[in-house]
Amino acid sequence: MDCLFCKIAAGEIPSTKLYEDGTLLAFYDIEPQAPLHFLVIPKQHIDSAAALTEQDASLLGHIYAVIARLCAEQGCENGYRVVTNVGRDGGQSVGHLHFHVLAKRSLAWPPG
Repeated sequence: MDCLFCKIAAGEIPSTKLYEDGTLLAFYDIEPQAPLHFLVIPKQHIDSAAALTEQDASLLGHIYAVIARLCAEQGCENGYRVVTNVGRDGGQSVGHLHFHVLAKRSLAWPPG
């Protein structure tokens, strides 16, 4: 498979890792949109949030628990935003489920 995030998860493409376990990888975004901007991806290839099923509930729980822990460790006491884009019109540029975590600045609503 020619998936950028699968290659990053496999260590074939370098990243600046923030967290890794057997299921997930978190790494800093190479084009940050906030003072703190990292991505959390499952190592297993899932195209997008549209491909998730009820069987993925534990994976999603783990993703959000890791995000909460990393944000606490990074001092995001004023809050943070978690975004996942789905499809071209939703802004998804890599066809692998991923969560952007942005923090350490005020984030306007609605987003662009």
